Amino acid sequence: MSDKIKKIVLAYSGGLDTSIILKWLQDQYGCEVVTFTADLGQRGEIEPARQKAAGLGVTEIFIEDVREEFARDYIFPMFRANAVYEGEYLLGTSIARPLIAKRLVEIAESTGADAISHGATGKGNDQVRLELNAYALNPEIRIIAPWREWDLTSREKLVAYAKAHGIPVQTQADGSSDYSMDANLLHISYEGGQLEDPWHTPDPSVWAWTVAPT
Repeated sequence: MSDKIKKIVLAYSGGLDTSIILKWLQDQYGCEVVTFTADLGQRGEIEPARQKAAGLGVTEIFIEDVREEFARDYIFPMFRANAVYEGEYLLGTSIARPLIAKRLVEIAESTGADAISHGATGKGNDQVRLELNAYALNPEIRIIAPWREWDLTSREKLVAYAKAHGIPVQTQADGSSDYSMDANLLHISYEGGQLEDPWHTPDPSVWAWTVAPT
């Protein structure tokens, strides 16, 4: 087929979702996958991401220190605009997405990739943030969003897929993964899996919150 995808650039953190997406893209599309990991100040996640990508057969691994650009061109302009969500949230996660999208498009162009991919789920706004920024830079870019295509619709299914394919992921003793974390220079945000259950009795120790990294 003339529109067959030959190479994909994946926004890769090395966490549960993107590690599974990497393998899924390789199998589903039967093509080369390039990984891009942005060093936004998340500290200890960078080298493990490189090792995981290499372990899954990736030969083109892009890991870039974009902290200065992130602070200069994204965080500071956001502060000057007083962009605060609902009076208190400093958009620490969302402000990083345009930069990630920019580099995905640039790396796709430099490597001859046909498409880019990301691990943003359909429950949040990150799909929109990443994809509209990518389309603004290259309206012809193809975007693969596995969460809109696959049947791995729960964290339990993701963990089972990881085990079946020998993908190293961190889980609890019962095999589940109870929280996720997003960190950069500006903040760290945590989300507890128990928050997704409306019948769960709230426990302040697992509430989602945002704090400045120390």
